[in-house]
Order: sequence, then structure tokens, then C-alpha cells
Amino acid sequence: QVQLVESGGGLVQAGGSLRLSCAASGLTFSSYRLGWFRQAPGKEREFVAGISWSNPNTYYADSVKGRFTISRDNAKNTVYLQMNNLKPEDTAVYYCAADRYGPRWVPNAMAYWGKGTLVTVSS
Repeated sequence: QVQLVESGGGLVQAGGSLRLSCAASGLTFSSYRLGWFRQAPGKEREFVAGISWSNPNTYYADSVKGRFTISRDNAKNTVYLQMNNLKPEDTAVYYCAADRYGPRWVPNAMAYWGKGTLVTVSS
């Protein structure tokens, strides 16, 4: 079955950086678009960044543009989220998600989900 496993979360001070990874198995990785979503306490899950299937196009929420970078390595079946200049409002559980078809980057459009990794940014 399809598995998505996130790693790389942790506690960081404001202005710091983290790199999240999501390792996928059980799917033809290059055939899937991949996204990162996050959910803060008491809030709905929201889109953060997405990357398309190949010759990849990237998409970002306005709140992270210029600070976060999504990338994928099809040879390693892994998608990454480089997060720079982190802010306390970036504190959330970050989820990796995969979908074959698109085009919308919303939670209910994604077919598969990881269990999440917690990112905490202290002020």
C-alpha cells in the first residue's frame, strides 16, 4: 500500500531553518504530484507548497513564498520542503500528500497522506 513518511520536524528559533523530507513507497512516484500542507492547533489544514509530476512546476501559499522551497528527487522517491526564515506562525504539524490528477491544491483533492511531522518555531 501507499506510504508517505515525513521527517525533519523539530524545534527551531524564529529566523532559523529546517528541511522536511517525505519518503514515499507503494506508488509510481514520478506519476504523482506532491504537496506539503500544515495544520496549526485549532485551525484547518492548509496548503503550503506543491510540485507537479515532471519538469516540475512549483506552487506556494502566499504566506511562505520566498521563504520555503519544495523539491523532489524521483530517484529517491522523496519530496523535500526547505524552510528558511521561519516565523512563530509557521508552527504546525506538516503533512506530505500525493495525488495523481490535480489540479487543485486543497486537502480533499489529495489521495494519500502521511502522518505528519511537528514544526515548532519559538519567538
